[in-house]
Amino acid sequence: MTTRFAVRLTPRGGRDAIDGVGDDGALRVRVAAPPVEGAANEALCRLLARALGVSTGAIRIVGGASGRRKVVEADADPSVVAAAWPGLGAAAPRGGPS
Repeated sequence: MTTRFAVRLTPRGGRDAIDGVGDDGALRVRVAAPPVEGAANEALCRLLARALGVSTGAIRIVGGASGRRKVVEADADPSVVAAAWPGLGAAAPRGGPS
């Protein structure tokens, strides 16, 4: 099974860490690696793989590889991903009634 979710990546973030799910439903992640020659993307994949208990090859960036907002696909059970990061993919409502 595969699961897709949004990630907001901060390269050169001081350390590799998953900071939780933001108000927009995207997973907030920081890595120490710079955004040079794919180093930050590789660090992101390693960190997510470790957190989900899957191989690094089971994590792929399928959208936004050169930006801070990315779409990641993981070969992991959706229930495992949902348990790891509650609220992932659930964006907070914006604004009030029109």
